[in-house]
Amino acid sequence: MKTYPLITEILQIVAVLILAPIFIGWIRMVKCWLQGRTSAGLFQPLRDIIKLFYKEVVLAENASWIFRFTPYLVFGVSVLAAAIIPILSTDLSLALTADAIVLVALFAIARFFTALAGMDIGTAFGGMGSSREMMIASLSEPAMLMAIFTVSLVAQSTSLAQIALVIGHGPFILRPSLAFALLAFVLIAIAENGRIPVDNPATHLELTMIHEAMILEYSGRHLALIEWASMMKLFLFASLGIVAFFPWGIGEGSLKDIPIAFVLLIAKLFIAGIVLVLIETGLAKMRIFRVPEFLGSAFLFATLGMLSYFILE
Repeated sequence: MKTYPLITEILQIVAVLILAPIFIGWIRMVKCWLQGRTSAGLFQPLRDIIKLFYKEVVLAENASWIFRFTPYLVFGVSVLAAAIIPILSTDLSLALTADAIVLVALFAIARFFTALAGMDIGTAFGGMGSSREMMIASLSEPAMLMAIFTVSLVAQSTSLAQIALVIGHGPFILRPSLAFALLAFVLIAIAENGRIPVDNPATHLELTMIHEAMILEYSGRHLALIEWASMMKLFLFASLGIVAFFPWGIGEGSLKDIPIAFVLLIAKLFIAGIVLVLIETGLAKMRIFRVPEFLGSAFLFATLGMLSYFILE
């Protein structure tokens, strides 16, 4: 039995909105367990978002329309990205018209406006965080495009739906190019989401903040939308890695494939959360001047993946 692409897309967006805070809660739980601390619970990030929506918005006197508009744009971009990535099914309304390059552009738009909002108020921390964020973006986006191009060579398309179909339903082949691209993607995802060792999302130390420095002046529903979008971004990067490298189980449009794809998605996110916690627990936050070397390594791995495709395949 076939499903309507629009209905599947709506179900997928709702799943991302709910599962993204839960995924963050799972990561925090595992980290607490490894560090011998008591966890706040799996649904604590969701409760924090709901609590922020009830709080009053406090705005600076010199806040322009950019500062007010940015939370809604960032959240809207995250929802649109959730509609593009074939997380549960490749039969989506937007999956055939948007590809991985569009997805990178959407994340770039959200980052651009977040950086503008960080500088809009005129605080020292906002400007510092925006400059650091742009420095990281100038290095991570080329590396991410290179990694995506490596995967697209295998699928002969930059469409995420086509990539999932070719890799997930084609013959199983161990490809060195995809191994290099996967390693590069992991490094890029860590940097893009401000995780350790590039940034620490749990800190508010002035000299080490990057993402937190840009949103320091937000409150109330604006902060709730920013935090929710940040959780969705990490979830979407994990889903993008699943689509590009582990797409087995993603449905092709049949109604019976959706429950199976949902269960496999939960299992894959369960493993992805544990891997991320192991990486963050085993590494310390690096100095900001070491980040170019970190992202340069990601670009190098992505380039090696592309070269190995032409040489070996």
